[in-house]
Amino acid sequence: MSSPDTSGEVGTIDMKLEVVTLPVSDIERAKQFYERLGWRLDADLAAGEDFRVLQFTPPRSQCSIHFGTGLTQSAPGSADRMILAVTDIEAARDDLIGRGVDVGEVYEARPPGLESAPGRSYFAFAAFSDPDGNGWLLQEIATRLPGREWED
Repeated sequence: MSSPDTSGEVGTIDMKLEVVTLPVSDIERAKQFYERLGWRLDADLAAGEDFRVLQFTPPRSQCSIHFGTGLTQSAPGSADRMILAVTDIEAARDDLIGRGVDVGEVYEARPPGLESAPGRSYFAFAAFSDPDGNGWLLQEIATRLPGREWED
């Protein structure tokens, strides 16, 4: 029996990205960093010497991060281009800088063919990293593109 070809169809089963695993070398240092960002600590669970997980959620995000011992074989600092969508990139950048985070300057990056697109939603970025070098991007999204909202 062959499976039906559903390529191109939008799925009907809810699949919500819940957690992204970050590889870190020093759990306590990472914990202090994400607390300093003002993210909510959801869990700090340990089961012996070989397993500990901490979970943080950015303000009003539906997706969390977790890190710890016994979670991933990825090298510390190898996560890159994790995007935090913000409506006002300057305000978000200023907030992080006020919390002691080294955030790069705001820059625009437009793919070929979109150089003259109006506004800067989706095109304005500012980068920062956690103490292990896991890379984050603030991305300004003040107006969503059509089709970027799920209908109920």
